[in-house]
Parts: sequence; structure tokens; C-alpha cells
Amino acid sequence: GAVLMQPVGEHLHPGAYYSRQLTAPERNYTIWEKELLIRQGLRFPFSLKNDLLCYRNHVYIPPGAGREKALCLCHDTGHFGFVKTLHLVRRKYWWPLMRKDVKAYVHQCPVCATVKGGGGKPSGLLRPLENPAAPWEHISMDFIVDLPPSNGKTVIWVVVDLFSKQAHFIPCRSMPNAEQLAQLFIEHCYKHHGAPSKVISDRGSVFVSRFWKAFLRQLGAKQALSTAYHPQTDGQTERVNQVLEQYLRCYTNYQQDNWSKFLAYAQVAYNNSVHSSTGHSPFEIVYGRNLRTLPTPEVIQSDPVPFAEWMARIKDAWPVITQALDEAKAAYKHQADKHRRPDWDLKPGQQVYLSTKYLKGRQPTKKLAAKYIGPFAVKRLVNEVTAELELPQFYRMIHPVFHFSLLKPAPESSHWHPVQQLHLYSGNQVLLNDRSS
Repeated sequence: GAVLMQPVGEHLHPGAYYSRQLTAPERNYTIWEKELLIRQGLRFPFSLKNDLLCYRNHVYIPPGAGREKALCLCHDTGHFGFVKTLHLVRRKYWWPLMRKDVKAYVHQCPVCATVKGGGGKPSGLLRPLENPAAPWEHISMDFIVDLPPSNGKTVIWVVVDLFSKQAHFIPCRSMPNAEQLAQLFIEHCYKHHGAPSKVISDRGSVFVSRFWKAFLRQLGAKQALSTAYHPQTDGQTERVNQVLEQYLRCYTNYQQDNWSKFLAYAQVAYNNSVHSSTGHSPFEIVYGRNLRTLPTPEVIQSDPVPFAEWMARIKDAWPVITQALDEAKAAYKHQADKHRRPDWDLKPGQQVYLSTKYLKGRQPTKKLAAKYIGPFAVKRLVNEVTAELELPQFYRMIHPVFHFSLLKPAPESSHWHPVQQLHLYSGNQVLLNDRSS
């Protein structure tokens, strides 16, 4: 090694340092020849070692397949991210713009795209449903299933009015078919509230059946189904389900076989409690007064309200309720969007990966299964946050419309990696190609 010193005042300070092992002929150089060798080494960092062109002890890789081979050796052995892969490449190799090539290779790796999670916030800003103008115009429904038998019942059908938040909890012996569901709706909802104009539900088999769709057409109701594997569309009913389950949890016995006898009390308690979105109880919004439970002196001594005044009170309250719902949804959207990313600018024909979060597979455990499958082409954009994909025949049992939160844009193909589909489905079962074959 050698140090070049320069005088600064009365002392010498190092100006440059260079060190490498001298070859056998170089060891015989004179002092001035070694100084010249240092200057030459600083200006020309390339050297030949074992017939390999090296740049400061790193093998130089010329343009071509050699660079892809080097990237493959450093990245595909563990499929690490950009930083770790770059450090591995820099240990032995060098070429111009190496950092850019490493970043492109890692970003476009099809294996990383399928086995690694998206990371960060989910995409798709919240799009609240429109508010109805009156009670029981827009309703949502869902089931609570797999309950212990109680008086011959194992299922609860939950129907919620999106305006007043009033709910009906309907016990069923088992999961009803479409014809049985229509009869239950007439007996428990239609006879009390009439026909709705919009019905929101998930894509359960009973809700997508021809009979149920024909029944809603006869009622003059528009059906709104959630996208595949996106229960947030019917979030109102999902939340009521949680409240109902919490109520029953408080009163059921150890065997949990007496929940059915508390179901009517749960419905009364829920409909008589103030809802945070409206500031009123569902019963008060629908009927203009609070539900009378137990007699009190105040109730017994109260004067009757004239019918005209009572009707005016109900109608005057509806615009106030609508405004309260708008404010509640705006506040909820503001908080929800803090944990979401803005919508992607997807276009028809663009390639995307589909999350396997809600897909069932044939592999022994989901812990070691791929997190994404694809890529698939976007067929069309349904709205600002959902897209329809061009799925192969293997996916005929899956509805092809998905929320942006379940999608991940695929990188454009390059000379590093061809875009290839690594995973296939058969019906709604996952068939993962064997990577060792």
C-alpha cells in the first residue's frame, strides 16, 4: 500500500490512499515505478485477474446473458428484496448502472409477485352507499350460521334498514333456500314495512339464485350484490351481526342451546337503543316515539299526541336523519381513508395479480401458499374501486369482479423476466404448479 502526502503548513497530511497486492514482477519495481503504478491504478481501476476483467476487485460483467445470470444467482437463491440483493451483487460483480438493473430485476420477479404480500395500506378509497330517503327503502341482509341447535333453530337471518337502522332477527331451522327465504321475508318484513326499492347482500348461493332474483323483480326492488370476497359492501349488517352475537353471548348458558329464547329480547333491545349515526333509536325514527318497555309514572301520565302533530313530527325528522347519516358517513370515510391508498389508475388490458386471502386451496396449509395468483388482464372497470378480470375457465365458480384492495398491478414485462402465470385454479380450489418440475 501507499499513501500520498502533501504539505500543509509544517506538517504532511494524506491526500490519497491506495492498496492492493503486488504481483511478482511488480515487487521488483523501483520506488518511482511503484509511485507511477499507484497513479495508474487510481486512474485506471480495471485489471486482469485469472483472465477476468476486474473493476477494483469486482468481476466486470459485460452486457448480455451474463448479467441476468449474476442477478439470478444473487436474487433467486432467497428472493430477497432490492437492498439485500444489491449488496449480494456488489460483493463480487460490477457493471455500469448496476443499481438500476437490480431494482428492475427484483421488481419484475414473478415469484416475488405471487409469494410476497402487497405491503402497506390497501388500495381503494371508501365509497359509501347512497342514503335512502325514508325508512325501509334500502335494506341489507346476511346470515349468522353454524349456531348450536336451540329449539330446532341453527341459523339467524338478519335484515337491517339502512335509514332507521331498524333490524329484524329471524330464526331459521337451517340455511333456507330461495323459496323459503321469500316466504320468511313476506312474513317478517313485507307485512310490516312493504316492499323495499333496493336490497343489498353478499353473493351467497341463495341470493344469486334465479328464484330470489325473480322474487325481487316482482317486488320492484333492485338487487345490489357485493363484489367477490369484499364483505365491507354489506358492512352495516356485518356490524349488526357483531352486536347481536355480543348480546346473545351475555345471556346464553354454557351449552349455548338456549339462544333462540333471547332473540326477541335482543331485537327489542337493539331497536330501542340510540344509534350513533342518527342520534335516535331505530324505533323512534320509524314510529315517531320510543318503544314502551316497562310502565313508568311519566309514561302513564303523558298526554296523547294529536295524530296530525305525530305525523308531522315523523316527516320533519326524516331530513334531519338524512343529514345525520351524511355527516356520519363523511366522518367514517375520513377515518377509513387514512388507512387506505388512493385508487389505482387501472386500465382495460392491464395485467394484475389477485390476492388469495379469501380463496381456499388444496395445499396442506395456507401459511406456505402463494399470496397472489395471476397475472390476469383487466376486462373492464365497473366503478372507481372495482374491476372485472378476464379469468380462465378454471375460475368459473368465482365471480370475476374484485375490489382494488384484492388486486396488485403486475410490472411490465422486460428482458429480465417473462410474464408467466405460476398458479392455476380448478373451480374454487387452488392448484399450485410444482416449481420443481
